[in-house]
Amino acid sequence: MDLALPLWFEIGSLVLLVLILAADLLLILKRPHIPSTKESTLWVAFYIVLALVFAGLMWLFAGGEYAGQFVAGWLTEYSLSIDNLFVFVLIMSQFAVPRRYQQEVLMVGIIIALVLRGIFIMLGAAIIEQFSWVFYLFGAFLVWTAIRQAFPSGDHDDQARQEGVVVRTLRRFIDISDHYDGSKIRTVFEGKKMWTPMIIVFISIGVTDLLFAIDSIPAIFGITRSPFIVFTANIFALMGLRQLYFLLGDLLDRLRYLHYGIAFILAFIGVKLVFHAMHVNELPFLNGGEPIEWAPEISTWVSLGVIIVAMTVATVASLIASARERRAVITDAPAPTIAETRDTQGGGSPEARG
Repeated sequence: MDLALPLWFEIGSLVLLVLILAADLLLILKRPHIPSTKESTLWVAFYIVLALVFAGLMWLFAGGEYAGQFVAGWLTEYSLSIDNLFVFVLIMSQFAVPRRYQQEVLMVGIIIALVLRGIFIMLGAAIIEQFSWVFYLFGAFLVWTAIRQAFPSGDHDDQARQEGVVVRTLRRFIDISDHYDGSKIRTVFEGKKMWTPMIIVFISIGVTDLLFAIDSIPAIFGITRSPFIVFTANIFALMGLRQLYFLLGDLLDRLRYLHYGIAFILAFIGVKLVFHAMHVNELPFLNGGEPIEWAPEISTWVSLGVIIVAMTVATVASLIASARERRAVITDAPAPTIAETRDTQGGGSPEARG
């Protein structure tokens, strides 16, 4: 039988997570650098293990249902956060952010995301508590988002260009220098105080986080109605995202089918939300305002299985397609001429040999 989460566990968990994030931020501020692959791998592994330990503690103190909801919510938010990275890469390249300072930019972006998602979570929980019919809206919104994700009219480059409208508007009202001054957002140029391009990067990251929060919060409320689980799943999904950015690097371009996996997850959760809305139906024009009993109730464990399978299939299919493409390029490459072969083998011309 599942129990309620103890209050001390919820408070203690949030305090500990805030301390970990603060320590992570201090490390970046004291030693800005480009993390190595080994360093990034260790940090990503640490945060994944930490999330699984947290799920284990939830199982111990509150039962398997709570733990399952957390893991399903965490994996959903993690997959959506990886989609964030595509836009982050474009923003960094568009504004030529020095790689040495990209860690700080990402950390600020994560903090902005946590604040925005915290606000959305509180609003979402309050609305759901008062109006159960909102699940119909959340479900329909997620299905529409899934269709848009699977069959986009544009791509991630379009999103980055749309943010450029905000940037151009910003330049009309404030003075922004053409060059960075480390990681500072304010600098002095020719005796005049100006903003650096870093302020534009932070605003662009903030706009992106806002757009993704609008998609991700309804998705996780389709898995759990616990604001604590929703918020901690978001924290764990965003922790390690900075290191994942450096770890994946060019691999992001190879995950070409990732958006299909994410679209499937969003559509599945959207349908699940509609079914749940039917179970708690209060709309007078549907079934006389009575619950619709024939609608299936999808369990947390089924949701978890669907999420894992969808992301695994999308990732494996992407890597297989990328590997085939690389082999095709190698096969189609022209064979080296006799002269090129001699040069490679150290032959070359008589002058070179002599």
